[in-house]
Formats: sequence, structure tokens, C-alpha cells
Amino acid sequence: MQIARTWRQQASNLRLSGTQCASCHAHFFPGRIRCPHCASTDMQPHAFSGQGEVLVTTVVHEAPRNFEEQVPYLAGLVRLAEGPVIAALLTDVDPKDVAPGMPVEMVTRRIKSDGTSGPIVYAYKFAPLISELQDTP
Repeated sequence: MQIARTWRQQASNLRLSGTQCASCHAHFFPGRIRCPHCASTDMQPHAFSGQGEVLVTTVVHEAPRNFEEQVPYLAGLVRLAEGPVIAALLTDVDPKDVAPGMPVEMVTRRIKSDGTSGPIVYAYKFAPLISELQDTP
């Protein structure tokens, strides 16, 4: 059981926080202590907007332990509006309806539960951008 670890990581699982280089203004998720572009160590905390676009997706049919009940599920790469590309689960969308370039936003969802007596783990996933869904007939 990893309850203490789960609670320590809770804040980073519920929002997208990283760093921004004060010298070249590049963004990083997860955060870094040194900029790989300009080698500066002047890194500032950065809260990402949570919006981005889908680059590529895949449907997962063979899940790791504690994810078996969720198969099949959708995973992919999302380019955040600020630039970083992250691997993430996608939700609230049929895999047939996802295409590269689709606008998405971060949402908080249940990821797994640690057995019958462990904590329920929540984290970020990406869903279609609500304003985009409202604009479609």
C-alpha cells in the first residue's frame, strides 16, 4: 500500500505544473532544474493552461496491474498550448472520433484504486475541448 506516496503526489496529479526558463522562455513538463535549450538554471514554476491538441492516439487492450477493469482505453500524445508534449490518457470521447489536431483540455478523473482498502487515485486526463463540442451541430 502506497498511501503516503499517493498523498504526496496528489497536487501534481490534479494540475499541470512545470517550469519555464526565465532566459529563453521555454516551458517544461515535468519541471526541470536546468534548461536543455540554453543551459540556464533560472527556472520559474509554471502552471499550464491545460489546453492542447492531440498528436497521436492508440487504444490499449492489455493493461498493467490495477488498470484491467478499464480496458480498452485511449492513450496518446498531447501537445500543450505552451509547447511541451506529454503522454496522457484521453476520456469522454469515442476513439473513432479522435484525430490529430483535435483540441483537448485537461480534466481530473479517477485513474485506479489500490485494491479494496487502498486509496482511489485521481489524476489528469484529456477530454475534447468543451467549446469545440458546443460548436459542432
